[in-house]
Amino acid sequence: MIYFDNHATTRVDPRVLEAMLPCFSEDYGNAASRSHAAGWRAEELVERARAEVAALIGAQAREIVFTSGATESDNLAVIGMLAQTGGHVITTAVEHKAVLDACHHLEEHGCTVTVLPVGRDGRVDPSAVADAITPKTVLVSVMAANNEIGTVQPLAEIGKVCRRAGVALHTDAVQAAGRLPLDVDRLGVDLLSLSAHKIYGPKGVGALYVRHRRPRLALRPITFGGGQERGLRSGTLNVPGIVGLGEAARLARTEQPFEASHTAMLRDRLEGLLLAAFPEAGINGSTEHRLPNNLNLSFPDVEGESLLMACSREVALSSGSACTSSTIAPSYVLRAIGCSDEVAHGSLRFGLGRFNTLEEVERVAELVIGHAHRLRQLSPRYHDRGERSRPRRAQ
Repeated sequence: MIYFDNHATTRVDPRVLEAMLPCFSEDYGNAASRSHAAGWRAEELVERARAEVAALIGAQAREIVFTSGATESDNLAVIGMLAQTGGHVITTAVEHKAVLDACHHLEEHGCTVTVLPVGRDGRVDPSAVADAITPKTVLVSVMAANNEIGTVQPLAEIGKVCRRAGVALHTDAVQAAGRLPLDVDRLGVDLLSLSAHKIYGPKGVGALYVRHRRPRLALRPITFGGGQERGLRSGTLNVPGIVGLGEAARLARTEQPFEASHTAMLRDRLEGLLLAAFPEAGINGSTEHRLPNNLNLSFPDVEGESLLMACSREVALSSGSACTSSTIAPSYVLRAIGCSDEVAHGSLRFGLGRFNTLEEVERVAELVIGHAHRLRQLSPRYHDRGERSRPRRAQ
């Protein structure tokens, strides 16, 4: 199978797997066991990984908190900043459900939530963020790049707005890490969420950057127990997963420029082939500010789910976020950028990755074009539109 769903998850890089394997059979100690060599070795591996994750985003190692993944990181950032404050949080309509649902949870417990709209390109206006800030605002949460349409947000400008207002800025950088250069100081970010399995690492492990300097954030834990991770995330550390995240972060940092160029080349070739066959197809999101590996296209008069199923034996694609794939409702992200239900239902997301090739792009384009043409011929809407567009004969 050709795998073009790298926004949902990525294959574990063989170099990451190689780094992890000793943690299952040799270096299997508990990193919290401070009374023997096995524990010391596990702690050493964890701290080495912490330094690699920090280096990926321009942070200090002590500012990295390991979690079970981006969902927990998002929840810890949003709920940990607002818990028991009754304050105000600002976010956007295209955030991941891990952020939006955490905000709704806070709303049920006395907090105020402002969900800002985005433009047709999927970007939020920094001036809208500034206008939404009130004396009670505690947090602004804006993702670095969208997981469906690939739109990259103007984080640096939003960071300046938040700095001037003295408000903390959180970003879900799950899709941006490894695909774009990230620096928390340059962006003015105070909290940043990462996930290993989106950067060719294992599932079930992630990290949250928590600023400790200029200013130092006071974040409340949302899980309790042994007090690991400086009391912010209790629980026995997943040493193999953390080692995998550390190696994945190292590779993402060193190979990011080449990988971005490689996936952008593949994306542009795929986009060219599909638009040549379907000139009326529409690109969803920004064509200027987007991830190098993302292409989200709407095919008029073609049902996206039918097209997915037609291609599914040979290629892995999606019609939107993997976290909402069980619903038949149109993508809330596409609706937020102004797409009609018909357009949203006819959309496909192509997520290129490190291991994809030009030959795979050619084959996927061939498959999608062939099945899309066939399905469109079966569409009553397509034939009705054709009838309406034909000139009437003179009586």
